[in-house]
Amino acid sequence: MTDRQVADVIVRAPEARDMEALADLMTQLGYETRTSEMQMRMETIMANKHYTTFVAVSGGEVCGMIGTRISYSYEHNSPGAAILALVISEKMRGRGVGEALIAAAENDLAQKNIRRLAVYTHFRRTRAHEFYEKRGYTKNGFRLVKELPGAAD
Repeated sequence: MTDRQVADVIVRAPEARDMEALADLMTQLGYETRTSEMQMRMETIMANKHYTTFVAVSGGEVCGMIGTRISYSYEHNSPGAAILALVISEKMRGRGVGEALIAAAENDLAQKNIRRLAVYTHFRRTRAHEFYEKRGYTKNGFRLVKELPGAAD
């Protein structure tokens, strides 16, 4: 953590009024996103009981988000979960917002009796790797991705 002051943060479920801020966070993460696209994505995600999203709010503004998904696997008898997205606004990084969101997600999953949580992060995000490792996450492999041809987005 930097010398910056720890933020006073409230973690809650996202609301319709948060879509512009969420689109901005996705853009900061490197995924150019319009508000209308975020609205469409969140409508689908929030309708699926296997997904959970939390936002962090400081000073009345959304400053971070985390999204998880519960799924079954071929390798394990019980379901596990994955952090699909965690992003903190550039001006709030290093102020405890990520820790608050991780804690909310882990508590939510523990209440659902989920015992295994994975995280997906790009190779280039070395600071994110350090962040997760400091919180007990361990590297156990990597993934390969291939874009398949199909209908336009």
